[in-house]
This record gives sequence, C-alpha cells and structure tokens, in this order.
Amino acid sequence: MAHWNLAREIAANCVASNIALICGDEQRTYGQLFAAAEGLARRIRLQWPDTAGLRIGLLYPSGIDYVPLALGILLADACFVPIPSELSAAERLALAQSTALHGIIALPTDELAWLGVERASSEVLRADDGAAQLVAFSAPAVFPEATFAALNPAFIRFSSGTTGQSKGIVLSHESLLARIISANIALGISRGERVLWVLPMAHHFAVSIMLYLYHGATTVIEEQHFGEQMLQVAVRHGATLMYGSPFHYRQLVGCEEPAWPQLRLAVSTAAALDRATALAFASRFGIPLTQGLGIIEVGLPILNTVAADSVPEAIGQPIGAQQVALRDDHGQPCAQGEVGQLWLRGPGMFDAYLVPWQPRAEVTDEDGWFATGDLARQDEQGLLHLFGRMKSLINVAGMKVFPEEVERVLDQHSGVQRSLVEAQPHAEYGEIPVARIIPQVSKPSVGELRKHCRSRLAGYKVPLRFEFVDELPLTASGKLKRT
Repeated sequence: MAHWNLAREIAANCVASNIALICGDEQRTYGQLFAAAEGLARRIRLQWPDTAGLRIGLLYPSGIDYVPLALGILLADACFVPIPSELSAAERLALAQSTALHGIIALPTDELAWLGVERASSEVLRADDGAAQLVAFSAPAVFPEATFAALNPAFIRFSSGTTGQSKGIVLSHESLLARIISANIALGISRGERVLWVLPMAHHFAVSIMLYLYHGATTVIEEQHFGEQMLQVAVRHGATLMYGSPFHYRQLVGCEEPAWPQLRLAVSTAAALDRATALAFASRFGIPLTQGLGIIEVGLPILNTVAADSVPEAIGQPIGAQQVALRDDHGQPCAQGEVGQLWLRGPGMFDAYLVPWQPRAEVTDEDGWFATGDLARQDEQGLLHLFGRMKSLINVAGMKVFPEEVERVLDQHSGVQRSLVEAQPHAEYGEIPVARIIPQVSKPSVGELRKHCRSRLAGYKVPLRFEFVDELPLTASGKLKRT
C-alpha cells in the first residue's frame, strides 16, 4: 500500500487552470504539469511495479521540463535523487552508486557512458511531450533498504561538501511538508503569487519549487543570470518575490533597467550577504534584501524579517516553531555576543543520513537538537550572525580566525574577484591564515591587500601569505571548497 505522498496532495488540491510555470514564451498550467508528471509516473511503475524504496536519479538541465520529471518520480512513490549536471563523470557515478539508484532519467542525447550500462528504455513523457530516456541501473545498497523504505522517502540530497565528504540526506514526504509549511510562515507565499526563479533546480527544489507548488504560486523561470534579463523577465511577468544568492542581487544592482514596483520580498541565501550589496539593493529597489539560513538538514529555519533594513548582514531570527541555541566547545550555552556553535530544533528536520546510515535520532542530542557545525553569535536585538564553519576555524596562537570574515574583507577590494582563506601549519603560532586570490583585470599588489586587511581586521587575522590564482576549488553548488 502506498504511503501518503506530497506530490499527489498538491495535484489533488491545485487549480488545474492556474499557471504553474513560465519560462520565456512557454507556460504550463497546473493541469498540464501534473498530466505530464503522471505520464512519467505510469512509465516508472511499469518498469518497477514495487516502488517501495525505489530511487530514481534525475540528470537534467534546470528549466521548465525539469519540474514535471521531478514530480513524475515523486508521483510514482519513488525517491527523487537530483544529479547536478556540473558534477564530473566520476562524481556522478559515485552519487549513483552511494544512493544505489534503480534508474536514471536524462536527456535522450546523453550517452551516460560514465554509468557503464546500456540504455534500458526510452520515450518517457516530458512536459512538451518530447522524449527523455529512462535508464536502469544497479548497485548494491550499503544502507538498510527496509528501514529506508519505511521512512516514506521523497528526496535524497547531498550537502555542499565544503569541508570533508558530502553527505546524502534523506527527507520524507512528511518532513518535506513540515518544512515548507514552516518556511512559508515567514515567506507568506499565496495562490497566484509569482516567484522569480534563478537558482539551479538540482540544488534548490525541495523547500522552494515544492513550496511554491504547494501554495499555488507561479514559478517564473529565468535561465540567464544577467541583471538586465532577470529584471526584464521579473517586471514583464509581475514577479513579487525572488529567492536568490548575493551574486544575483549584485547583478540586479548593477543593471540600468527600470524599477521593479511589484517586488514585495527578496530573499538572499546560499552564501553570506555583504552589507554593501544589501544597502545598494535597498537603495535601488526600495525594499530591504532579506537574508536567511538555508540548510539541507532543516530547510529554511531562520530569516531576517525584523531588521533587514538596518542589519542586513544578520541571518535573522528563527521562523515560527523553529528553535535555535548557541553552545560553546563544552556544550554549554553561550552568553549574548559570544560566538558558539549553532544548534537547531524544529519542524521539517531531515530523517536520516544515508551513508553511513544514521537515523536522525542518532545525530541529534537527547532533546532533539541538531548541531549544524556553523559558528554564530546573537546580538542585543536577538539577531543571529554567522561567522563560518567550525571545521574551517583557524587557531592562531589560541586566537580564533574565521576565514569567512577575512574573505568578506578581501572580496570588498576592487582588485579581488574572489578569495579563499585557509590555515597553514606554523611552528610558533600553530596555524596562520593564508589567502588565495582570483584577481580582477587590474591585479592588486600584495602590499595593497595587506594594507586593506589591516585597516579592517585585527593583526592576527591578516593573511601572512597571498597567492594569485586563476580559479578556486568549488563545490557543486558553487561554494568554496575547503581542504
């Protein structure tokens, strides 16, 4: 017997004639979207009549056709496993093997040679009645299949892997519903609202696209990330909300297109928001840029809804029933203003880590609190500020250096495109900060960078070595990858 299914819940309660997706000159109503998705679901059930614990990967470009394919997997009572297209062949294979996929959906033109298998079938429905291939795959599961299936799994998503090995995170249909209801307490998305979409769907689907569909909104997909194009599309289609990264907002601030009068909420996530970008955005569009904390294990638990205009660099306060705590190295509560590890508890928390298998109860403490690994402090207004990851902390003779703080300072220099600060062992101090820099066309001197940092940072935080490079190691979602 099939478990409760969020995708079926959305299909049953949607207004079929309302527009679900817009991309360029194309659009899909909710009726068209779910008709296409159900066609794929039937095809999956034909090949795998027993869908309990079934795992289907989706390797497909972001766009209007991605959504019905993802929904089709969910409607078939299979677990949806996004495969980011930017992964290397070796990384794709590792993901397919670690999740023990049963099948993969991909473009018909993708040879999938990296899988080492032949095409098992083709011709699955897509939103425009075109073709995508469905390929069978087999790999031994190194996690308990029956226990996994009993969770009613909807998604397996992987953490960014900024430090260490990326983790497969299992999210059930019930947990997914809880997190999108929780997030929408702050977002306030309602039926008919139009949301500008600019993020990669393989990384941001569960608590975003699913949230918009559940609440009956229209997702306006913009595949180009130039400021002028994003703004033209937003204004033309009457988008009232945007969910993007600081990169996208910097693009918007710099463009010369007209105002965006319909915009009511702009949420920044995926990377730290700098104050300069936030203030420039507020000046340009007349509303504050609202930063939030997105975390795969919990969803969107924190949003800066109360002080985005005055303290935009803060991630804000917990949403609804979400709870936060800051603890020191001994697990004790931190005093106000003291930096400690951020712990979370609330609705929509993940159900398990896949490999090695760890149910949520084994990861949280006895009271259900989850240690995020993020370092944060709470100011006198109760606002939370992120300082970086515990694993990336640099210890200089007993003094803490947060590399993210140093990177924010370096990235403000006009000659720096992007920076990465890490620890280097040192015989006297234990560790020292060193920096790798991707320069702008006009390359700054080491002396300029050192002077820039010294005017804004304590002396022990200033990198002792600067190296200019052409590129920096990034995760699949575009975050800096630290060793």
